[in-house]
Amino acid sequence: MTLTIVARDANTGFLGIAQSTNPLAVGSRCPFVRANVGAVSTQANTDPGLGPLAIELLSLGYAPTKVLKELQESDEHHGHRQIGIVDRHGRSAVFTGDLCKPYSDAVTGLNFLVMGNMLKTDAVVPAMHRMWLDTEGELFEDRLLAVVAAGRDKGGDAGGHRSACLLVYDTEAYPRTDLRIDFMPKIDGQPDAVDALGELLDRWRPMIEFYQIRPHDPTMPGWSDWLAQQGTPFKD
Repeated sequence: MTLTIVARDANTGFLGIAQSTNPLAVGSRCPFVRANVGAVSTQANTDPGLGPLAIELLSLGYAPTKVLKELQESDEHHGHRQIGIVDRHGRSAVFTGDLCKPYSDAVTGLNFLVMGNMLKTDAVVPAMHRMWLDTEGELFEDRLLAVVAAGRDKGGDAGGHRSACLLVYDTEAYPRTDLRIDFMPKIDGQPDAVDALGELLDRWRPMIEFYQIRPHDPTMPGWSDWLAQQGTPFKD
């Protein structure tokens, strides 16, 4: 019951995930990323423990296809899972269990995968794939969010979109971007979690550079003063 993109930026090596679903707090259970190792999403009837295991196997040099085989042998309920992996080389692989609810689908390629389960229509994943191709060259965070929005606009999760997340790692052990909408009321005609995530990214985007520099230069101005110096003062 989740739609997701897992990807690597070919120009920078960034690894990231964006996704949305009907249940609350998707960002707490499904996405797992380690810089210079890989990115994994475990979804459908999720076992969050599979994410850290997959990351550890990737860190040992296992290819994504091999990791999926190892997870299958470790999980007696594997038919209920959908798992997508992109490693630091851009290799991708997806497993969709035969007990995942329709519509369930996935597309993989170099540096990316798009996938979803319990989707409203079979047009969701193809629309996500097209948006990934059409946004080449854009800011990685913007590209990931655009893919999820494209899937949502074609029907998205059959239950709606109460939560969403956007997670990107550069070379540090901590994320470059970690944005989450854990709950948005599902009200017809009102913004959903994907919309709220877009608004949050609009506020975060100018600050990405600040939080890349600040850990290495604690003498720089505070974030609001720094934004004002850049000509992009923060707006409440």
